[in-house]
Amino acid sequence: MINIDEIRKKAAAWLGNEFDEATRNEVKNMMENDEKALIDAFYQDLEFGTGGLRGVMGAGTNRMNRYTLGMATQGLSNYLRKHAVNPSSVKVAIAYDSRNNSTYFAKVAADIFVANGFIVYLFGSLRPTPVLSYAIRLHGCDAGVVITASHNPKEYNGYKVSWNDGGQVVSPHDRGIIDEVRKIKSVNEIASGGDESKIIYIGEETDIRYLEEVRKLSLNHEINRKHADMGIVYTPLHGTGYRMIPEALAMYGFTNVHSVKEQSITDGNFPTLHSPNPEEPSALSMALDLAREKGADLVMATDPDADRLGIAVRKPSGDFVLLNGNQTGALLTWYIISERKKKKELTGNEYIIKTIVTSDLLYRIAEKNGVECFNVLTGFKYFAELMRDLEGRKKYIGGGEESFGYLPGDYVRDKDAVSSCALIAEIAALARENGKSLWDLLLDIYAEYGLYREKLVNVVRKGADGAAEIRKMMEDFRNNPPAAIDSSRVVKIDDYLLLTSSDLLTGKKKPLALEKSNVLQFFLEDGTKISVRPSGTEPKIKFYFSANTAMNDPALFETLWKKLEERIDSIISVLKL
Repeated sequence: MINIDEIRKKAAAWLGNEFDEATRNEVKNMMENDEKALIDAFYQDLEFGTGGLRGVMGAGTNRMNRYTLGMATQGLSNYLRKHAVNPSSVKVAIAYDSRNNSTYFAKVAADIFVANGFIVYLFGSLRPTPVLSYAIRLHGCDAGVVITASHNPKEYNGYKVSWNDGGQVVSPHDRGIIDEVRKIKSVNEIASGGDESKIIYIGEETDIRYLEEVRKLSLNHEINRKHADMGIVYTPLHGTGYRMIPEALAMYGFTNVHSVKEQSITDGNFPTLHSPNPEEPSALSMALDLAREKGADLVMATDPDADRLGIAVRKPSGDFVLLNGNQTGALLTWYIISERKKKKELTGNEYIIKTIVTSDLLYRIAEKNGVECFNVLTGFKYFAELMRDLEGRKKYIGGGEESFGYLPGDYVRDKDAVSSCALIAEIAALARENGKSLWDLLLDIYAEYGLYREKLVNVVRKGADGAAEIRKMMEDFRNNPPAAIDSSRVVKIDDYLLLTSSDLLTGKKKPLALEKSNVLQFFLEDGTKISVRPSGTEPKIKFYFSANTAMNDPALFETLWKKLEERIDSIISVLKL
């Protein structure tokens, strides 16, 4: 229950002289005129989770501001001083996106790091998240920070932490950093007054080396040049991809690339968008209009920090269709594996990675071609962790997740929409070389490996009561699992909290070799898979549905696709979602 007296007491502490005048005035105004805003701003502390901070910008303990960011940076500094490879010479890289206050927050973080005696590699202007990941490894940094709230609405910003491998922090560092951040109880504990000469500004020299790694991923230079005039439309959605992705496409040989001018202006207000999320069809509407005007066949969009990619392709009818994350991931996986196989570059030591809620179509493609496929928990930090563990023993060649994040190369350890854009364009050129479209290629993949259809349902439950309801839903599924769902028997249950896989037909159990996570998966006799997990960042519980069938002829696609949709919708109805 909310105690308004406690909240007012907490807010009054932000009227002290250690806070700047603008912050004091904002808090004072809420105390005098807007109790609801006051409660929202102070009823809890903005949680530093395993990935860092993310929240609405503004004054208050539950807001993203220079003080909550400062306390997080000081806690991270304290941890680095104990656990960096060389604690006496800690190096941190910092990048930022186009969101409001991102440049300011990056400078605040840089000043705190140097005040702690660290060397800071700070990008002189905004950069995509994958470039930050690359810079950490290139400059031998102990950690990295990118100021971004990914694809959240304009009111948000965030602070994402990576470790020295360029991947987001994982155990034990994630819990260790969180513990150090929680020890910071006052803004007076934040270091200040550092030597600014320890800030090293980095720019094009790092970009050039990064783009050279992107160039090396190309598997068909000649075909790209042959189809240089292929029409492509790209939109950065007012974000960091505005320069580097057109450069990557030009480097791959594509000359007929049209950027959406209105959305190539970096603007944290995202004035032309309802949401800067390439997963949402409305985000691509202006790009689709331009594609129709220019006669282009491929549309690509990236989120503000250019780590997620959404694409639309033209069907034989002339209409555009937006591909979901699983479909784009299947195209990338198929292309990388099939072309390497064609060039006799597969030795049997290669592997791909996907998450447990990503389509098993990626697994089928890998398995049929002798490439190992690893399943990890949701989040690219688990990709980086596995890549680090297998480095020197196995060769990573690609991977992705259903939420529009892909990583075609191993020089970066986070989602990379820059290289993904370049390779998607290259796949389109290959299709064109064979008299086909990307859509035709996707249907060919379905015909060879099976037709898979997925659907995500988000059940939102806000507030304390909502959180309790979500907990109860998970407890009910775990303690009283269904024997059948929509007339199909449940034959297996994977419980990632208990780390057990239960075969309900034989009664046998075996361990799951992953980190504990509150996720349940139900496997039905008809091949349907249902995954259930609470969101780690939003007040919702997510239900992932996957159904599949054989498709021997691309001409059967529409009929079978509709049948799979009906199958999933029937299950959703039975579960009353």
